[in-house]
Amino acid sequence: MPTFQNKFSLPSKAQVTVRIVGVVLGAEFLIMALLDHLTMELTVFQASAFDAFSLVVLSTPIIYFWVIKPFVTAHQDALHQIEHMSCLDPLTQLANRRLIAKHLEKIHASGLRYNIYGAVMVMDLDGFKPINDIHGHEAGDALLVEVARRLESIIRKEDIVGRLGGDEFIVILGNLGRQPDEAQARSQLVAERLLNITDKPYLFEGKTLKVSASVGVCFLDLKSSTSIDTLISSADAAMYQAKKSGKGCAVFFQN
Repeated sequence: MPTFQNKFSLPSKAQVTVRIVGVVLGAEFLIMALLDHLTMELTVFQASAFDAFSLVVLSTPIIYFWVIKPFVTAHQDALHQIEHMSCLDPLTQLANRRLIAKHLEKIHASGLRYNIYGAVMVMDLDGFKPINDIHGHEAGDALLVEVARRLESIIRKEDIVGRLGGDEFIVILGNLGRQPDEAQARSQLVAERLLNITDKPYLFEGKTLKVSASVGVCFLDLKSSTSIDTLISSADAAMYQAKKSGKGCAVFFQN
């Protein structure tokens, strides 16, 4: 990742000094030229006051835009980058638990307000541990990054994919419709896409790696009393039920 200094071509200390001195001297030269052409006679105090006032008026905007603003912009961008990075999983660049919780709260609140269903899907990879044991953690990490890329490729822009940790991922879907049957059909379709795209072979250093996935689905049931943790835990429980059912399938949580 490029540094903020390189990204914004921030001036060095020497350049800052030269710019400030140049602006002040240039402004002072203009002021002196103006004073020389004044027809009215000024006292020493009046000339000094006019000089100081004019110097501030002329030099301050130039110094701000030419010297100070690049640093202000870089500082603001640095804060934005830090905030952005604090919400991402460092390996896959997917949403981490913090961003997942924020997005799920937003989807849940929107569903309650407009009476529209959403869904939480927790997905765990089947056969991931042997890949780490046989081919090493580098292969495992590469596979996780590719899984993340594939999952993001099949969801809508308004939905979100996150990594809960290890080989466990989460998908949050909103706007699935106002009828339970419609919402279930749409989420079932997404779950099947997740399973299919995960099941495709992975290539790593000339080797073909293979994993499948188990998916648990929990609807945002439009009850304001349901907590975010409960929704995720319910989807997680459904995912473990999918593993018990033979893996490589999706199970909907049943109250």
